[in-house]
Amino acid sequence: MVAQARNRISKMDPQRAQLDDQGFTALPGFMSDEMLERMRARVDELFAEEGEQAGSEFRREENARRLANLVDKGEIFREAIASAPILALVEAVLGPEFKLSSLNVRSADPHSNSLQPLHVDMGLLPDQRGYAVCNTVWMLDDFTEANGALRVVPRSHRFGHRPQDVLSDLNAVHPEEILVTGRAGTVVVMNAHLWHGGTANRTDRERRALHGFFCRRDIVQQQYQKKLLRPATQDALSPTLRRLLALDDPLNDQLCASGSGQSGFLK
Repeated sequence: MVAQARNRISKMDPQRAQLDDQGFTALPGFMSDEMLERMRARVDELFAEEGEQAGSEFRREENARRLANLVDKGEIFREAIASAPILALVEAVLGPEFKLSSLNVRSADPHSNSLQPLHVDMGLLPDQRGYAVCNTVWMLDDFTEANGALRVVPRSHRFGHRPQDVLSDLNAVHPEEILVTGRAGTVVVMNAHLWHGGTANRTDRERRALHGFFCRRDIVQQQYQKKLLRPATQDALSPTLRRLLALDDPLNDQLCASGSGQSGFLK
């Protein structure tokens, strides 16, 4: 159960302690200036190259642009998902048996109602095996109160129910919610059973973030990596990345045979 998942966290550092207690933790300045600029540049290139088709491997969202299948679209993205400190925090939530579920970018449009309803990722609750989903948010722009920052309800990963099961208005401000703001280069690791969502961007500039979403190995991937990745990309991957992407995992093939998992709110 959830208590068993929490007991996996030994020798807890402050980030792990906050992740366990609050359901999220922020790592300011985690990305170097060089990494941040490389990622921004590649994201901008992809938006320009893909145009109206951007994000088509996943789902479209009103008032926001998306990119998807990013493992296949740049070394900088593969570096991000292989980051050992981030993976250690993901393991603190999910245990050692986890995989990448999807890797996307979301850019909240300027002067738009880019507010997301409160949701939990894939609509999942913890089960007898513990937590099932964990998300990472890589801030490519500053997250401010005005430009669509992440909102979370601290400790809601322990509520045992989804927001849609108990709230009459998922778009309303929750009395316990807080905004997660930070400078570009910050990475947030979040237990994705936490009630969360993006807020409206009321500024004249876009607000970009990379979302590296992970799940337990017995959960279907949001994006079936084995199907999406080009053979040349797969052939060049290290054994560690192949395992992280579940490319040689018969269970993952079986789970994804009936379709990929769904976003918590893009149903």
